Amino acid sequence: MSIIVAKVAFSSSAPSIDQVKAKFDEAGIQWNAIDKINWNTHTYKPDVSFRIMHSDSEIYLQFKVKENGVRATYGFDAGSRPYTDDCVEFFMIPSDVEPSYYNLEMNAIGHGTFHWGPTRQERHRSDDSIVSQIRRESTLGSEPFGTLEGEQEWMLTIAIPKSLYAQMDKNLADFSGRTVKANFYKCGDDTATPHYLSWNPIGTPKPQFHAPEYFGDLKFE
Repeated sequence: MSIIVAKVAFSSSAPSIDQVKAKFDEAGIQWNAIDKINWNTHTYKPDVSFRIMHSDSEIYLQFKVKENGVRATYGFDAGSRPYTDDCVEFFMIPSDVEPSYYNLEMNAIGHGTFHWGPTRQERHRSDDSIVSQIRRESTLGSEPFGTLEGEQEWMLTIAIPKSLYAQMDKNLADFSGRTVKANFYKCGDDTATPHYLSWNPIGTPKPQFHAPEYFGDLKFE
């Protein structure tokens, strides 16, 4: 699968999250479904979609989720385990010369981790000095609440400085005009109904998101 990532312009290199949300709508950025059930052991399917755009300096993501109940227990970043909560994730290989992939994982209230490395076992776990540069805002706020029952809807908007993707390839300056490999996920290991959805299909025998061989294409304008 592939997506064309539109390039947009802001008056600031680090626009506010409100400006980012408005730009998604003004630019008519389309939603993409995270709806692939890859393992018949986990068939629960929340309604999940995302959209993506970029500027000269940042990549912008917006996730929209409707699900039966929502769990948010982590209220901090480095050292958290966001995938045990209701969580959305963005994995990407940014470099043409360095095979490392980066995984951004955020729970429903926008707390999470940003790691990179060539394999699942070989990861550089970033500290708060890195993760704090990623701006985000959830419609559920930022304070942990445990579990909310019943049908829940939430949206998470994220701004990622492109400079964070140059940790391994120092020559990486921009993504404009390039095609990179990526995937998007929704999961919840410790939720009432554990689930593992992806944008691009995954062919592993059991739930596994660290599978760059199954990434799709992002074509940056």
